[in-house]
Amino acid sequence: MADSTHTQPGAWRTRTLSTLLVSLVALALVCGSNPTPAHADGDPASDVLVSQSLFLPGDAAFTLRQQSELAQLLSAARRSGYQLRVAVIASPADLGSVTELWRQPRSYASFLGQELSLVYRGTLLVVMPNGFGLYGPGARAPAQRTALAGGGTGGATGGGAATIGATAISAVQRLAASAGDPLRVSAIVTRSAPGSTDIAGLITLALGAVLIALAWAASLRARPLRSPRPG
Repeated sequence: MADSTHTQPGAWRTRTLSTLLVSLVALALVCGSNPTPAHADGDPASDVLVSQSLFLPGDAAFTLRQQSELAQLLSAARRSGYQLRVAVIASPADLGSVTELWRQPRSYASFLGQELSLVYRGTLLVVMPNGFGLYGPGARAPAQRTALAGGGTGGATGGGAATIGATAISAVQRLAASAGDPLRVSAIVTRSAPGSTDIAGLITLALGAVLIALAWAASLRARPLRSPRPG
């Protein structure tokens, strides 16, 4: 009877802990693989780019492959020492409360760059349907400005979402190449399946989930010690 009394709660805790851990890791994977939703107010891109290298709103409608390629290109650039953050602005709603800067990629890049200036000093690229905006070191480098000059627009002339996705990817490649760090999509994507995301980001999220689960488990283990023994 004693074994049954103590074994069943232990088994329940183990199953519950496992379920929680799996759920948290699954949530981390989902958050890492989906584009960032636009918010109703404020400047959503500045909130996201404080800690991430890519602002990709849902209405940009990138394919999974394009999401994967762009995220991996930025990750590869970061590992090689080229600091680049990208904001894709597909509609006025993605600008939050600064919709007056819609279709003004250069002005918005300057606005966004100043918003991020306390935490980020690298190059910032803004991609809108009618063109690009640069801020930071890239904007001051003639080679980087020239690299974007012949890149066309982000898709306002009939190309739609597929074109703005391809344009953003091509722009990142051209900027990196002009900075002396050529990045090839094919060399990056072949190392992982389409739709995969930045592994470092997923590892960070998974570690956070593990720490939460461990703290929860420690709390469960401590509870029986505080319970009075039966008389």
